[in-house]
Amino acid sequence: MPSATSIERVVLYPLTIPLKAPFVTSLGTLDGVANVVVQVRTREGRTGWGECSPFWTINGETQETCLAVGAHLARTLLGHDATDIEGAHARMDRLIFGNNSIKSAFDIALHDLVAQHADLPLWKYLGGERNFDPITDYTVSLGEPERMAADAEVIEAAGFPVIKVKLGGAGELDIRRIRAIRSRVSSIPLRIDANQGWDPATAIHVLNALADAGIEHCEEPIPRWQFMELRRVKEASPIPIMADESCCDPHDAARLIALGACQRFNIKLGKSGGLFKARRIIALAAEAGMTVQVGGFLESRLAWSASAALALCDPCVRYCDMDTPLMFTADPVVGGISYHPGGRIRLPEGPGLGASIDPAWLPEAQAVIVG
Repeated sequence: MPSATSIERVVLYPLTIPLKAPFVTSLGTLDGVANVVVQVRTREGRTGWGECSPFWTINGETQETCLAVGAHLARTLLGHDATDIEGAHARMDRLIFGNNSIKSAFDIALHDLVAQHADLPLWKYLGGERNFDPITDYTVSLGEPERMAADAEVIEAAGFPVIKVKLGGAGELDIRRIRAIRSRVSSIPLRIDANQGWDPATAIHVLNALADAGIEHCEEPIPRWQFMELRRVKEASPIPIMADESCCDPHDAARLIALGACQRFNIKLGKSGGLFKARRIIALAAEAGMTVQVGGFLESRLAWSASAALALCDPCVRYCDMDTPLMFTADPVVGGISYHPGGRIRLPEGPGLGASIDPAWLPEAQAVIVG
């Protein structure tokens, strides 16, 4: 017999918002946000909120596929106890392989519900301590060296303590990009992200050429399918290597650890399938003595509220890349995390996720309703 916490109804909505400026990486250019919002309601009348930001070139999903697959996931979860998150993942994974982006939206909504049921903020439900506020970097998109340097100068002037720089083009051009940025921004650390844009030889050359550039780490220097070459790059590089696209789920993390392929992981809910599996990756990293960054795609402050809660759950999480809501032309979120000077992020104190989407942003005519 269904319990009070059984899932009774699921509604999926597209969430589409333009960006202030194009977001450019070696994988392509994005001009706007094309996300999916999930509402999960239980028989007792509670509503959990989730969101995903599908990224074509990384997780192979789009807003359209997430709405379509999400309807199937919703049907398989109807009647399931919302507090049984592990069982929900088992159902979703039995139904369809991959599709971690839309699965992450369901996972966030279920965590919202279970934390509400426990009358705890999500970060506290996950075992986090409010002994620090997460601090985000801010990203410079890929472009001509002088434009990137000018953008970096603006970011430094805005008070961000770390700048993330998108690279992954021709090796010598990428070196010029960092040299141009350092000619204008000399005092704060940089993080670089090649988004799989180099071959192993180019990666080793560029990383050694930038040894003196004050770089904290390099994300995914080579194509994800060349993970067997990642250890060679790591051992030849003076800059720590952070696996991103090659580390989606706990199986990927375990393989990279066994290979000794990198020093750090970048965890994104949209890659891992949500908080449940992301926490397993963090546990593996902690056991291996590795450090972790919590990042993401183009989620709104709703999904980032879940990611910020994740960042508090283990001391091996040392880095946060949570800047994309600051790039939106509008903010559709009620409640949730808030941004403060110096890149500081404050988490909500109420029960659950503490965030929802303003109904004005949810097009009823395009809603997918199950239940």
